[in-house]
Amino acid sequence: MSSVAAITAAPERSTIDPKYTWNLNTIFQDWDAWEEGFRALDAGITRYAAHEGTLAQGGGQLLRVYRDGDVLGQLAYRVYYYAMLQHDEDQRNNDITAKKQRVSLLLARWQQSTAWFNPELLQLPTDEVRRWMDASAELAVYRFAIEELFRQQQHVLDRAGERLLSLSGPTGATASEAYSALSTADARFPTVTLTTGERVQVSYGQYRRLLTTCRAQEDRRAAYEALYDTYGASLNTYAALYNGVMQQEWFTARARGFATTLEAALFGNAIPTSVVETLISEGRAGAAPFRRYHALRKRVLGLAHYHVYDALVPLVASDAQYDYDTVQSWIVEAMAPLGSEYQARIREAFSQRWIDVFENQGKRSGAYSAPVYGAQPFILMNYNNTLDAVFTTAHELGHSMHTLLAHESQPFVYSDYTIFVAEVPSTLAESLLLEYMLAHARSREERVGLLEHAIDNIVGTFYNQVIFADFELAAHRMVERDEPVTADALSALYARTAEAYWGDLLGPDERMPRTWARIPHLFQSPYYVYQYATCFASTARLMGEIGGGDPIQRQAAVDRYLSLLRAGGSDHPMRLLQRAGVDLSQPDTVRAVVTQLDTLVTQLEAEVG
Repeated sequence: MSSVAAITAAPERSTIDPKYTWNLNTIFQDWDAWEEGFRALDAGITRYAAHEGTLAQGGGQLLRVYRDGDVLGQLAYRVYYYAMLQHDEDQRNNDITAKKQRVSLLLARWQQSTAWFNPELLQLPTDEVRRWMDASAELAVYRFAIEELFRQQQHVLDRAGERLLSLSGPTGATASEAYSALSTADARFPTVTLTTGERVQVSYGQYRRLLTTCRAQEDRRAAYEALYDTYGASLNTYAALYNGVMQQEWFTARARGFATTLEAALFGNAIPTSVVETLISEGRAGAAPFRRYHALRKRVLGLAHYHVYDALVPLVASDAQYDYDTVQSWIVEAMAPLGSEYQARIREAFSQRWIDVFENQGKRSGAYSAPVYGAQPFILMNYNNTLDAVFTTAHELGHSMHTLLAHESQPFVYSDYTIFVAEVPSTLAESLLLEYMLAHARSREERVGLLEHAIDNIVGTFYNQVIFADFELAAHRMVERDEPVTADALSALYARTAEAYWGDLLGPDERMPRTWARIPHLFQSPYYVYQYATCFASTARLMGEIGGGDPIQRQAAVDRYLSLLRAGGSDHPMRLLQRAGVDLSQPDTVRAVVTQLDTLVTQLEAEVG
């Protein structure tokens, strides 16, 4: 740990040591080279459009079209990300903003020029296309992609039906867009005065900061009431919008021949509905360590009544600082269970400037890993020496290693991977780092902070998301049963759902049932939140095997895990996870998270006494 104080004002980018900035020359040497790539992509899009109407000529022509599309796709990655990453370095640069906009317009034209491909391929006799693949090893590379198109065809309507659904698209998005406007642009967030005298406007972004930093419960309560009353003032409108979102989902599901909205949402990745149902049932059954943790928090914080706004403030206040140069070696050493080759690639990420480390004026906030095909992944960070920043670094490196191994191992068509598996390597990297840091912790306060970070990660990424998924599924089933969807009905449903996990831990609170109104994913990405929980469950199961006692079995588990990363999108995500030793259809996989949390809470209880 470093004793250096955290940076309070972001510097200009020109003052940052280049070794802490990413080197984008592996994408293009300079803007002149980028312009050449842009023109080549532009010309290639025009040439590709000429393939329309030619697929019936045979397997050779189908292969040619696929390969031409792959060439364009690889070039598009480089052209887009060179401009995007430069833009995110300093979003005040209007010249680069204009270049990014040019790319966006070009990619939109590319999508339009390729829109004919799937409908035309689906018009060909399926058996004939399969004979072409059997006769050509080169075309057979695309077998999974082609078979996926044929599989999904069973829920594709005729031309008139598809046209009608496409016309309903803009109106179907209206409720989601209205939610965004109501909860952001049109929201009027109040200002509260804290016990310190500080006046703070409780926006959505400020809310979490206040709940994690205010030691006085009355300050946390003031922030909570201010935010929830903002949503409460428009609760009937939020209910009408959510009903609109769910009605659109139900309309589309029935139009495409699905029995339920859940079945329609999971069909694309061939995920059984039992995965979500098992996740919810096991989440409910495994709530004991979740309740134990919050009961421990209530006791340690000395609270007469415990509320949801008390769930984030640290048990032990800490101003520990973590120097980035030191953290690099920790992360490398923590990845030792995954093998020396994996560690070498992590060192490469640090030494060869894949990471843009520190905040600077105009830089995009947050963190991400950008999958630049044809170069290597790039990581944007805003490292600030906090424990969160340490684990975010490991998290994004997990994503980058997934990208790197998939790109190196798969043809372009399968180089990407689904959200369903995307968070597995990132959360596993965090778990390995936690084990390393706990083993090397030098004080009780540091151990408590690490354990709390790990537990809060499970609570936030698994349990809270299962609660949301539980509510979401039940709300959709209300729509499917033609039951009224009102603000009172949704709030009562959320209260019942939350109680199944929290039990009687929470004190009286008339606002908590409104929580559904402030969860953007429910309105903007239906049936999305469950994937956070399934990824976490997968990680817990993998960590149990990778950390096992038998060295032969442990190495076999590591080999299976690395094969999962190398597989990219070459198969359905459930099958890929099953080959790695994770079967999300089985309750034991979800129970692995419950066991993991139980162990961590026991450790925390021992530390705090």
